[in-house]
Amino acid sequence: MRRSPSIVPQSDDRDVYLVLDDFGHLGCSWRETDEQSTDRVAIVQDLLEGQYNNPQRVIAFNTAEGWSRDVSENIADEIARRCGMDGLDIPPHLETFIERPGNKREMPLKNAS
Repeated sequence: MRRSPSIVPQSDDRDVYLVLDDFGHLGCSWRETDEQSTDRVAIVQDLLEGQYNNPQRVIAFNTAEGWSRDVSENIADEIARRCGMDGLDIPPHLETFIERPGNKREMPLKNAS
């Protein structure tokens, strides 16, 4: 039997991050992302900038190393830490993601204006 070539590059030894986004009544979907925007730094920045409607989950994988895992809690921790260090409020579109059960952390205090 003839096999189709894999669409996943085997020689690309890097971690790839994808976001599951909730579109309400339309349901959830893994968001399309440009290849250069799938690293951890880019995903965190895109989340902070509001590039996702209602993020539900973040997964990471590395095909060369043969692993995948849910990194939602790690990403939520990083977002909360960055907002706290910068003295910023958690963006409203990320509050549910940050507070989700399993993502146990204290929310930074809201800035007093």
